[in-house]
Amino acid sequence: MLVALRIRDFVLVDRLTLELGRGFTVLTGETGAGKSILLDALALILGERADPEAIRQGAPRAEFEAHFDVSPVSPARPVVARPVPPRPPRCRCPPRQKSG
Repeated sequence: MLVALRIRDFVLVDRLTLELGRGFTVLTGETGAGKSILLDALALILGERADPEAIRQGAPRAEFEAHFDVSPVSPARPVVARPVPPRPPRCRCPPRQKSG
């Protein structure tokens, strides 16, 4: 069971820690409230390919962390953490001039 989700420098999110209680949890909210950002972050933690363009503007990298409770009787909480590497440098080359 997902117990906590931590996001840093992803899309519009500076820092976010979401702690989920036991039982059924529902994410609701109006359009643009950030539900998709939470689900995208969880997908990245679970192995989806990261897009460096999703790193918050001005940040060197994005970081994600998920805490899972894998057993109802165990206090152990495995942690999955995954950084997204920084953007590669961009080279803006002028278009070629046609000769003739």
